[in-house]
Amino acid sequence: MTHIAVLGSTNMDLVAYVEKAPQRGETVTGRAFRTIPGGKGANQAIAAARAGATVSMIGAVGNDSYGVHLRSTLEHSGVDTDHLRTVEGPSGTAHIVVDDEGGNAIVVIPAANGTVDHLAPGDEGLIASADALLLQLEIPLKAVVAGAEAARAHGVRTILTPAPAQPLPPELLAVTDLLLPNEYEATTLTGLSDPIAAARALLDQVPAVVVTLGAAGSLYVARDGADPLAVPAPPVTAVDSTGAGDTFAGTLAVALSEERPIREALHWAAAAAALSVQRPGASASMPYRSEIDKQHTA
Repeated sequence: MTHIAVLGSTNMDLVAYVEKAPQRGETVTGRAFRTIPGGKGANQAIAAARAGATVSMIGAVGNDSYGVHLRSTLEHSGVDTDHLRTVEGPSGTAHIVVDDEGGNAIVVIPAANGTVDHLAPGDEGLIASADALLLQLEIPLKAVVAGAEAARAHGVRTILTPAPAQPLPPELLAVTDLLLPNEYEATTLTGLSDPIAAARALLDQVPAVVVTLGAAGSLYVARDGADPLAVPAPPVTAVDSTGAGDTFAGTLAVALSEERPIREALHWAAAAAALSVQRPGASASMPYRSEIDKQHTA
C-alpha cells in the first residue's frame, strides 16, 4: 500500500457560519458554530488516508483537551500518530468564518505547531520509508526545509502547498518536486495574475507546478516541455470550501504515488475536492476512496 508522510500543522478549527462575513468594525449574527479538527497538515493526512494510503503524521499538539481530540481524530481516520508530539501549552487553533456562498476567511494561531522547528529522532527514518512527503507552511520554515531535504536525500517525492503564502527560501525550492499553490498563492509568489504565466515562472525554481483554481479546476505545467494541462472540476454547488485544497493535495499525493498518469491523477483529486465542498467542515468533509472513485467515473 502507498505510504504518505505528512509534516505539518494540526489545529482545532473553530468555525462560525454566517450569511455574509463581517467587514472591519462590523458585527454580524451567525447561524451556527462548530468545533472541527483541522490544520493543513492534519487535513492532508486525513484526505490521503481516506483516499486509500497508509499515512504517518509528523507534528505537535498541546497537552490540552483539543490535543487529545486532534490525536483521536487522526487515529480514527487511520493516520499513524507515533510521530505526533505532545508539548506543554495549547494546541493550534484556526478561527474560521464561512459565508453562505461557501467562501471563508481564516485566522490561524500556531501554538503547539510553532514548536515543530526541527526533525525529532526517528522523523527522518519515517520520511525515508514513504512514497511521498506532504508539506505546508503552518509550521516553522526551518522544519519544512529539514523535512524536504531529508526526503530528497532518500529519493522521496516532495509535494509542497505554499500556504499561508509567503516568500519561499531557495533551499526549500531546490528540494521541492511538485509545488501546489492555489491561484492567490501563485500570484503572491510571482507577482503574476495569469495562472499560466505564474506557473511557468515558478518552473524556474521547481520542476513541476499544479495551480488549483477552485471551481475552475487545476492547471499543470512541468519542465518536460509539454503544453500546460488544464483539468476542469466537476460542477457542484459549494457549501463550504474549507479544506478543499487539502483534500486535493492529499488525494493527488496518493494518485501520483500509485503512479497514475498526471491527467488521471488531477481528475481524481478534483473529484475528491468536489465532494468535500458539498459538505461542511474541513476534515469532516473529506471523502473516502469509494466515494472518490464513484464521483470520478460519474
